Amino acid sequence: MAPLRTRPTRTRRDRCPGVLRPWPAADGGLVRVRLVGGRISSTSLVALSGVAEEYGDGDLHLTARANLQLRALPLDSGSLSTTVVAAIENTGLLPSRPHDLARNVLVSPLTGIAGGRADLRLVAASLDAALLADPGLGDLPGRFLFALDDGRGDLLTREQDLGLVALDGRSAQLRIGAAFGPVVSLDDSSQALASLAREFLAARGTGAGAPWHVAELATPLGRQVAPDPRLPEPGPPLGFGSHPGAEHVAVPEGVLTPALVTELAGSETELVITPWRGVVVPT
Repeated sequence: MAPLRTRPTRTRRDRCPGVLRPWPAADGGLVRVRLVGGRISSTSLVALSGVAEEYGDGDLHLTARANLQLRALPLDSGSLSTTVVAAIENTGLLPSRPHDLARNVLVSPLTGIAGGRADLRLVAASLDAALLADPGLGDLPGRFLFALDDGRGDLLTREQDLGLVALDGRSAQLRIGAAFGPVVSLDDSSQALASLAREFLAARGTGAGAPWHVAELATPLGRQVAPDPRLPEPGPPLGFGSHPGAEHVAVPEGVLTPALVTELAGSETELVITPWRGVVVPT
């Protein structure tokens, strides 16, 4: 069982931005659009780029959690206008306003394309559906992170709150903060993670001093067990360049310009934003 980290003293809620909670940066409103597993259709990418061109600085900005940010948006009393919010919603990338901050789900970018022990695309989609189906899970902090490693080890050392590591094509070991949880079937894994997320919300309490992360709880969450011997060794970040079935395209300074969006979107119907500020283009 992994020891709990020293619990910080929180005096406020996290300020991680969302569409409905923009950050007032020097150049205007900054919003984060969450992509489950970094996956985005070329249609939605082009549409979101259009929003950035019409209302913001013209570019999309990649994050270390495989999300997209828009900058320099106009704010009115600290909020986006209803017009801008509607434009973002029309891209299909804000499926639930109450869950704007809660859908932080990292997934091995090449899962289902090449390599790994299991295709986690359905697991990620099922987890997202479980989050969206529960109004209470919309209260997860904006910094709370799920990380799903498909067994190649690329997310094994990533700090996360809840997650899993695939052991084979049918089972995975849960991650609970820095510790490991029970081995579960992949079919049951998304509900197991959603249940742990509910336990976290119940344990953290409410108010400005409530923990942001699992590791900050006063007592361990869930049933923590020893690491399974079938766990992979930690793997390196996905390198840029050609891979079986895909190209990992580096995005200079993490900025998707309209020209680069047009180039990438013209090649495939679905792309994958990676946590290393790149884009996976299936080939």
